[in-house]
Amino acid sequence: MQSTTLSQFSLRSAIYSGSNSRAMVPDLFKGLGSKRVVLFSDRGLEKAGVVDKVAQIFELTSKGTGPELAGIYVDIAQDAESTSVNEALRYAREVGADGLLAVGGGSVLDTVKGVKYALHKGLTDIKEAIPGGFVFEQFPKATHIPIPHIAIPTTAGTGSEVSPIAVIYNEDIQMKGNIINPFLSADIAVLDPDLTVGLPPAITAFTGFDALTHAIEAFASPSSTALTDAHALHAIRLIEKNLPIAVAEGSNLDARMEMLQASLMGITAFSFALNAIPVHNFAHAYGALFRIPHGLANAVFLPVVMEYVPSLYLPKVKELAAALRVDFDTDQDHESVLAKVVEKIRVLQHKTGLPSDFTEYNLTEEDLERVAGAVAKDPAAVSFPMPKELIQAVGQQVVPLGVK
Repeated sequence: MQSTTLSQFSLRSAIYSGSNSRAMVPDLFKGLGSKRVVLFSDRGLEKAGVVDKVAQIFELTSKGTGPELAGIYVDIAQDAESTSVNEALRYAREVGADGLLAVGGGSVLDTVKGVKYALHKGLTDIKEAIPGGFVFEQFPKATHIPIPHIAIPTTAGTGSEVSPIAVIYNEDIQMKGNIINPFLSADIAVLDPDLTVGLPPAITAFTGFDALTHAIEAFASPSSTALTDAHALHAIRLIEKNLPIAVAEGSNLDARMEMLQASLMGITAFSFALNAIPVHNFAHAYGALFRIPHGLANAVFLPVVMEYVPSLYLPKVKELAAALRVDFDTDQDHESVLAKVVEKIRVLQHKTGLPSDFTEYNLTEEDLERVAGAVAKDPAAVSFPMPKELIQAVGQQVVPLGVK
């Protein structure tokens, strides 16, 4: 863990949590100085009635006393594709939006960050921002983005509402690019558990594993600090306790609320301990090439990578085990405690109905060859390059060849 070397930590977003907290959104926008708000979401949430639940709040605002809903845009694709970002950006300009409301999972939240960034920089194509797949802006190059921005997550997974990172898929090169800028996160995050109760069990499970992966990779990071550890460890405790409940009883508001807060804490730890993230490295590459949902990819890779890259997890494994409520003797060696931690994660995977491999994607030997290069080229590989043999060995664990 770092203690005296330079580190950074910030939680720029204000956070409002609680059942029906969405009711505050028009007043919050008014406080941010916005007059014309566009609500961004996706077709699935429109169909589930979530978009209406948020949009109708604006009808309750007396005319002339608060911001108006200038438009609703729901054509956002999985993985925050750059074409989605560009279309949403064009729509925001057409209707003269001066406030951005993101309602959805990671794809919607990241798309809106892309829209905000492009509006601020005067771009028409988000790909111009990340020609090499990665842009990292810090002070003084990063300047305040004065576009009112509120995010309402409908999944407890990415924590994208408060993270300074936008992950945007570039279809042309089949790669996920990253924009990192301290002003990308929403000005205000509204965590309303009522909007997550309709989330199907499978999506609840794998988005929850995305949050767990953020927390574990942050905790194991060589760049972790006391601040990131505090968020990571408590996120792990909350997820271990609440994820099985949220999956089994979708309408349990307490479990849903705690998962939303755990997700937010997980990404906060992850963003500011960012260093070695081999699980995400694999998940990005497989997700981009085979369109595997990000949370599902993380869920499958997490226990496998922990087994194959033990050196990352061994130094603090006993604290990790305690957070996951794993029984171990204090004098037990670190290797056997890590084995118990991995077993606990596999049990959680099984308990929440998640697969342990990618059987359903029918991947082939050729796919494994192709993806090995993508793992090595992913931006995450810069801080923690893995040898080709390790990439292949992990791939063989998650792609059962010859089993059809």
